[in-house]
Amino acid sequence: MKNIRFLHILFLLLLGTLLIACGGGADEPAEESPSTEADAPAADTPAEEAASEEAEPVTLRVLIHQNPPMVEFMQAFNEKFQAAYPNVTVDMSVVETGDLATVTQTRLTANDIDVIDIFGFSNAAQPYMTDVTPPAWQTLIEAGLLLDITDQPFVQNYDTATIQDAGSYNGKVYSINLGRVSYSGMFVNKDLLAEVGVAIPTTWTELVAACDAITAAGFSCMTAGGGDGWPIFVGAYGLLGAEYPDQAALVEGLWTGTITWNDDKSLELFERYQIFATQMLESGVTGLSHDAAPARYAAGDVAFMPTGVWQAPALEDAAPEFEWTYIPFPGSDNPEDNQYLFGKYDQGWAIAADSPNQEAAVDYLAMFSEPANYQEFVNAVGFIPTQPTATLDSQLGREVAPYLENYRVGFEQYWVAPKGAGQWANASQGAAWFKPFNEWEDAAALADQAQADLQAGLDSQ
Repeated sequence: MKNIRFLHILFLLLLGTLLIACGGGADEPAEESPSTEADAPAADTPAEEAASEEAEPVTLRVLIHQNPPMVEFMQAFNEKFQAAYPNVTVDMSVVETGDLATVTQTRLTANDIDVIDIFGFSNAAQPYMTDVTPPAWQTLIEAGLLLDITDQPFVQNYDTATIQDAGSYNGKVYSINLGRVSYSGMFVNKDLLAEVGVAIPTTWTELVAACDAITAAGFSCMTAGGGDGWPIFVGAYGLLGAEYPDQAALVEGLWTGTITWNDDKSLELFERYQIFATQMLESGVTGLSHDAAPARYAAGDVAFMPTGVWQAPALEDAAPEFEWTYIPFPGSDNPEDNQYLFGKYDQGWAIAADSPNQEAAVDYLAMFSEPANYQEFVNAVGFIPTQPTATLDSQLGREVAPYLENYRVGFEQYWVAPKGAGQWANASQGAAWFKPFNEWEDAAALADQAQADLQAGLDSQ
């Protein structure tokens, strides 16, 4: 009996021990589960995920064209942007103006750019044109390479006409344009004219006489960055505008045949091109770059510098006390035809559609578009503003203000060459075709060649 009772007690003790062990095992997860449940949501918390994403390092690749005041401003802006977005490093590339389109196409195709500097949308095909090549901006959009920014709030900071005319296609916005420029006027050295006793010319005949008096006094009439080539024909855009104030009508007339490059009016234009290139410009301009021209002009012994308004900041930096004004180029003997400033929509911003850094790119454009930042940009580069709240608060702004009501888009923004046209068909560049910048010496022969090259394209349609 004792053995049986002993075995019974032993059995009960073992059973109790087993139950206690099992109960303890069931309690352990209950003690650990609060910690486990607390950890799980922490990884899924949206705020923490956003913070993690914001802290992720980003290299924002930005492409702009060479323009010293703009480059200087953008360097300062990039520092400000990086301070506001510490995780973003801006990698800015600067290319020559003539290389911008090619580099843009290459880098967009390679998907190694995020924000691009793109000029205002222009050169659209018109109803009277046939079989024309679409402009580069259109091909980029149709290839799906530019991001649709229609609904971005910062777009509303720019005036409606600018967005529609310079950044839209098929009802969608792909670019914000940052400013208009004039390239048809000329800077006037007021001190030098006063010293020589010459009034500011208002007609072509007065300009020729002024140059004669200035050179006779031992000074130079004009300078420009002839070493780069294009500043010569840009400097003469005012001549073209004075002869043909309606630039859109000139393009249509050349396409339809109602205007030719060798008719009497155009021949007069070529003759004045030649006088400008060979007699008015100082010797040695073939060795002067566009960027160096303002410093040369600021030396004070040159009367006029025909160029775009974008060189005003560089001129002011070179000689803050220099007394100058900016006027339309007096290319006609009819003063009423010399009242216009011609120009174009200049630099704009667009975002690569395939950019892996679209959020940072949008932040970049949004911060740039803030009115205070945009105003600083306008002051730095001298653009005629495209934000309605901005003003051109500078000497240039004061000088060009009387002419802004007569601001017109220039020929090169309308011109589309017919396919098959020869190399001399775009005679808006004619001033740069005469020696010493090119091979031509006979204005009439060049006018005939320009029309022949244009006609070759028209006849091939």
